[in-house]
Amino acid sequence: MNMASPHTEAETVRTQRKRFLSPINQRRWDSFRANRRGYWSLWIFLFLFFATLGAEFIANDKPLLIRYNDAFYYPIFEAYPETAYGGEFETEADYRDPFVQELIVDSGGWMVWPVIRYSYNTINLDLPVPAPAPPSAENWLGTDDQGRDVVARMIYGFRISILFGLTLTIISSVIGIMAGAVQGYFGGWVDLLFQRFIEIWTSIPALYLLIIIAAVIEPTFWILLGMLLLFSWVALVGVVRAEFLRGRNFEYVNAARALGVSSISIMFKHLLPNAMVATLTFMPFILNGSIATLTSLDFLGFGLPPGSPSLGEMLAQGKANLQAPWLGITGFMVIAIMLSLLIFIGEAVRDGFDPRKTFAPEG
Repeated sequence: MNMASPHTEAETVRTQRKRFLSPINQRRWDSFRANRRGYWSLWIFLFLFFATLGAEFIANDKPLLIRYNDAFYYPIFEAYPETAYGGEFETEADYRDPFVQELIVDSGGWMVWPVIRYSYNTINLDLPVPAPAPPSAENWLGTDDQGRDVVARMIYGFRISILFGLTLTIISSVIGIMAGAVQGYFGGWVDLLFQRFIEIWTSIPALYLLIIIAAVIEPTFWILLGMLLLFSWVALVGVVRAEFLRGRNFEYVNAARALGVSSISIMFKHLLPNAMVATLTFMPFILNGSIATLTSLDFLGFGLPPGSPSLGEMLAQGKANLQAPWLGITGFMVIAIMLSLLIFIGEAVRDGFDPRKTFAPEG
């Protein structure tokens, strides 16, 4: 039986990849993979991110599946009253209540629970010591000062931090790229007036303004996103503007103008791809900054509403409860690992788009 050598298998994978990637993107991918720290950080980050997207299936105070009286129930997707299991109340069943569990088990039914039987807002009422309780077999990383499971809040907090950072990064990048493209392509008075506006806008103390707004209205996920978006869109304006200023007078751009190609087509079909190299290099670091900003606001008490799963709030609890070091250590480690992974990914992306490596002759 003939066995293909690892070298032959690697060449096969490379050949299949070339079908989908252009030669320059193939070199960029190879440069990215050459940074082993960033390459493996990407896979670790993706695993953690997609795992926490299904946080309800990992940490929840509701069973994933219930069999009762020869029928299946899915509490994680639908709310069932206690009367559905032979109880007395019309309100949603509390599946952690021993009475409800007995109703299901005594009828010959069974329940499939998540790995962690707590959601981010579930309070453990059976703590043997006052909250915050230390780590135990029931609460792997202990509880916070309200008796909520730290592992569950860590999982949900990781997810909301990444989703918030990604949303803020994508929207602010789109706005910043469009603003920088308009500035750099048209130049002249458009560029001059836009630059003066950005200088005035960035001189506004964003943190103080956020504190004032948070004192007037209770910030939700979307309100907080909108407030941070007001100031974060300028991050990429300078980079995109410089690329458009450099390329607006290239010969192929002048030829496109002479042929009657519209300004929008020239901007987004011919000049934008060149600017995207620098933009993609900066985006992991912008994502890092967005997550750090949310964590800082939550730590100061001006972030997400009280009770939301927040890594910053976990740090604040660790600061307020020095006798419970598991709170501060858990929050610090999660944030440190998350931001470190993003920094390593950003360094690998920077190497991948480095023209000295991308266009270097193959040895």
